[in-house]
Amino acid sequence: MAASNGTSFLLSLLIALLLFASMQLFRTHISASQPMTIAGGFMGSLVFVSLLTAVSNFEMNMFGPNFQARVFPEVLTCLFISMICCAFVHRVCVTTCIIFSLIALYYINRISTTSYGNTMGSTTGYAIQKKQK
Repeated sequence: MAASNGTSFLLSLLIALLLFASMQLFRTHISASQPMTIAGGFMGSLVFVSLLTAVSNFEMNMFGPNFQARVFPEVLTCLFISMICCAFVHRVCVTTCIIFSLIALYYINRISTTSYGNTMGSTTGYAIQKKQK
């Protein structure tokens, strides 16, 4: 059974906070080796996905069920916050966080498009006919 927008907002915000807290708790272990810094970037991308879900559900709760998150400001803000979370751990985590977050964003967009279709509408323009003299 699916959760409501308010419940999903709270759960995804809690998950993002728990991921950030665990990254801070295990900061020395994450920055100790190269594979762990990559894992830290992956955890940062999970923070990004959780924050994006929280922001989107909050906006859907406030502005109606048809409201959609856009690239600016929602996606970029969540990406920037997750990058800051990774920067507290290690600078390589920031780079891998960006890579994993963009991959996750691609798949989120792909799943959304197949589930809900293209809701932005048609962008076909009308051909402008030149006046013939």
